[in-house]
Amino acid sequence: MLEWQDSGIILSVRGHGDTGGVVSILTRDHGRTMGFVYGATSTKMRGVLEPGNLVSIDWKAKSHDQLGTFTLELEKSIAADVMDDAAKLTAMQSACVLADKTMPEREKHTGMYEGTKALMASFATEIWAPTYIYWELGLLRELGFGLDLSKCAATGAVDNLIYVSPKSGCAVSAAAGEIYKEKLLALPSFLRGEGGFEESDILNGLKLTGHFLLHRVFSQSNTNLPESRLRLEEKFRA
Repeated sequence: MLEWQDSGIILSVRGHGDTGGVVSILTRDHGRTMGFVYGATSTKMRGVLEPGNLVSIDWKAKSHDQLGTFTLELEKSIAADVMDDAAKLTAMQSACVLADKTMPEREKHTGMYEGTKALMASFATEIWAPTYIYWELGLLRELGFGLDLSKCAATGAVDNLIYVSPKSGCAVSAAAGEIYKEKLLALPSFLRGEGGFEESDILNGLKLTGHFLLHRVFSQSNTNLPESRLRLEEKFRA
């Protein structure tokens, strides 16, 4: 019998059989892992299995190639931080779906786990929206598609960076990008190291990360961004 213990974040639950469920969890030391949970539809377990919840995990299987079973205990619920705010709830759902659809199974990504845990904690604060965009930048980097926002791709300048090239994913200065600005993506002020942010900055940040998630990640499987991610951008667009 194989067994390990870990901490993780619930990403998704799919019903299996009369009362069971197959649960996807982003773990600290074992990557995104799937497992079967007995009694997943019970009142007690439904509260534990809400996406975004932090749980302690005991995984058991007879061999590595088996699905295995989870025994889970709730460490922290984030429901109170998101249920009364539609934008926060949508952002939480979007993060869980994105991680579930993009992170490789059983491949350790401790940085992604810690970043997702920090995102869930941020929903209790006023800076959750920029934190979410930083999380998506981290996801792109973890998947091998990191952006270079440190200097201008055309001149090497490090000042007045206000655009991002939609092709290279590199920053572009105001001067170098002036004649191409209609084709460039806006670089939000908080990603330039400036204090504070407006809702327009959040929308520009979502457009920025959404462009690269779509064209560098989801286009490989000929799919669009998840519905919750599209709804999140629409909330700030409105």
